[in-house]
Amino acid sequence: MASNPVHGLPFLPSTSFNDSTKTAFHRSQTLGYRNGYAIARRPTVGIGGERLPVNQLSQADLDELANKAPALTYGEPKQAPPAQFIPAHVAFDKKVLKFDAYFQEDVPMSTEEHYRIRQVHIYYYLEDDSMSVMEPIVENSGIPQGKLIKRQRLPKNDVGNHYHWKDLNRGINITIYGKTFHIVDCDHFTQEFLESQGIELNPPEKMALDPYTELRKQPLRKYVTPSDFDQLKQFLTFDKQVLRFYAIWDDTDSMFGECRNYIIHYYLMDDTVEIREVHERNNGRDPFPLLMNRQRMPKILVENAETFPQCVLEISDQEVLEWYTAKDFIVGKTVTIRGRTFFIYDCDPFTRQYYKEKFGIADLPSIDVSKKEPPPVKQELPPYNGYGLIEDSAQNCFVLIPKAPKSDVIKMLLNDNKVLRYLAALESPIPEDKDRRFVFSYFLATDMISIFEPPVRNSGIIGGKYLGRTKVVKPNSSVDYPVYYSPSDFFIGAVIEVFGHRFIILDTDEYVLKYMESNAAQYSPEALLSIQKRFQRQESPASDSENKRTEEGPGVQELEALIDTIQKQFKGHPYKDNICEAFQDQDKEASGFVDKEMFFKICDSLSIPVDDSLIKELIRMCTHGEDRINYFNFVRAFSH
Repeated sequence: MASNPVHGLPFLPSTSFNDSTKTAFHRSQTLGYRNGYAIARRPTVGIGGERLPVNQLSQADLDELANKAPALTYGEPKQAPPAQFIPAHVAFDKKVLKFDAYFQEDVPMSTEEHYRIRQVHIYYYLEDDSMSVMEPIVENSGIPQGKLIKRQRLPKNDVGNHYHWKDLNRGINITIYGKTFHIVDCDHFTQEFLESQGIELNPPEKMALDPYTELRKQPLRKYVTPSDFDQLKQFLTFDKQVLRFYAIWDDTDSMFGECRNYIIHYYLMDDTVEIREVHERNNGRDPFPLLMNRQRMPKILVENAETFPQCVLEISDQEVLEWYTAKDFIVGKTVTIRGRTFFIYDCDPFTRQYYKEKFGIADLPSIDVSKKEPPPVKQELPPYNGYGLIEDSAQNCFVLIPKAPKSDVIKMLLNDNKVLRYLAALESPIPEDKDRRFVFSYFLATDMISIFEPPVRNSGIIGGKYLGRTKVVKPNSSVDYPVYYSPSDFFIGAVIEVFGHRFIILDTDEYVLKYMESNAAQYSPEALLSIQKRFQRQESPASDSENKRTEEGPGVQELEALIDTIQKQFKGHPYKDNICEAFQDQDKEASGFVDKEMFFKICDSLSIPVDDSLIKELIRMCTHGEDRINYFNFVRAFSH
């Protein structure tokens, strides 16, 4: 082991040396566990594993102490006097442990009881470890009781062991001569003795009771004090007075269930109830007049009368705790009779007057329980799968044999053979797609669009039909209510998205201009202006500075007209100062040009709508070369 490099150095006051090679700085444990108990122990090493100089003996001192006899220092040890011998029959004389237990005995030859519970006392005599079992005498039990097992040592198993007080506890079973006793409790002396000997007692239990003995304790007959109610007076007072209630029984929750009407009659003279059926013509039911004959109706039965054969025997006052009375029939509440729940929704005028005078309930409601027509089910179409037109797919959900959707015949006759054609370019980041041109054909008779790509020699792209005749849904349009492209969506600079591909309209033919002028209400002023200016430039004399876009920039008239249009559309948006400062900060050379990437970053930071068709056209006209944009003309479009 390497030696300590600072060992032996002088340790002067206010001078100390730290061991730079030490890596462990933990302290030794001063607590430990032995046999499950926490004990304190003296540490032998200090912080970092260094041995403590305190209380440390050398090997010579340890050998001297090991060989030193304590008798030379303290003298010969004195023997303690022997403990006084006390025999067990004297120490535990008249000390008995008492346990309460019971055992179950089968009764095979009796119809009144199948088993009986016999309670016993188990005594354990500490002086000789003997036991006895005593059964308290029960009066008129007819069973020989008293001492069941006389005092003796009871065998525990077949090996020859006997029961000891350590084997007894509450809540356990012990078997003595083939009988199993369940110990439930013990007396106070037994509890203190067992706890003093380190035995943990189980919680006490309740003593089991013999069911036949408890049955015999009940009185043989129950006498009911006769009522002093005068039934004859009730008969004479309420003769021919009947309460009539209109009720329904709603059984629609069960299979083949229905809602049926009933009339409940309550006879005040003897408190009897009658339920009559209400039949309608051609209801398909047998014309039985009564659902339940006139009788007294029990409301609450006694506990032992739940299995009373009511269909054979009449119920008497001994089986019923409470009968139905007139106060149990209230309009607007339910009443359960013979397992059926009736809802009372109305009553006759006599019943209303009776409840007002007898119970003080006035203005009983009349509830409308007529069947209401269910709301019409809204027919929902399944989600669109992307094949064909939505109108054609929806016909499969309307009829079993689908038919072609109805078309506007007048529109087809007026616009037959009328086609609007546009020249478009594909907006794609792929360099090969920049020079591709497409011809859009919009058929006014059916609102369908077809796309044709003129073939170009040595381009590597096969031209021809790009898209057949079909209706094109606008982006962000719902599937349930699709919105298709219309002629008003096509103008120079517009972006048309067709099944995920974006096209920019570059040019149109002269027929489109005539159609737009004749249907000017369908188009926006900007769309008409873009088409008109395109044809004006074509008809004006040829001039490089006005009719063509050169390397320096676009035509002056076209640029000024577009700037004027954008100023009118974005009036009220103060962008000018912020845009000028942003572009001038990036234009270090003051050339008036910035690259495209930085240009779009500035527009994005200032929230300028670069996706607008007019602004796209302005950006295209301000672009010089492939990646440079003249921002002076762009800023002028947002000035006021």
